[in-house]
Amino acid sequence: MSSAPFEAGVTAFMLVKSTPKWLALTVDERLAAFRNDVLPAVREKATNVRSRFFDTEFYSASVTDVWMWEAADHESYQLLIEALRETPFWDHYFEVSELLVGVENGYAKNYGMNAVATVEL
Repeated sequence: MSSAPFEAGVTAFMLVKSTPKWLALTVDERLAAFRNDVLPAVREKATNVRSRFFDTEFYSASVTDVWMWEAADHESYQLLIEALRETPFWDHYFEVSELLVGVENGYAKNYGMNAVATVEL
């Protein structure tokens, strides 16, 4: 196992809206569906990715959740999306409303400068 820190080459914000099929499941059924139907496909096809999940239904009517996916490179990200599309996650449990993909501080990397837009106070 590598002790090198994970460095994201690509970050994607996946804006999704849960479907009535997802909402009809109990909480335990949702956890089982994600563990059994989604995660194995992602683990089989995608490497060098990680995710974070944000509930947004409290604040937004257009999307219910945001998944932040980070991948080491573009190929890893593409394999992740292919894996997700082959599961009930895509268009059965969730409608993917938007994909916002970017490179963190890409401008700074492109111009060989320090990032000034990322702020930690």
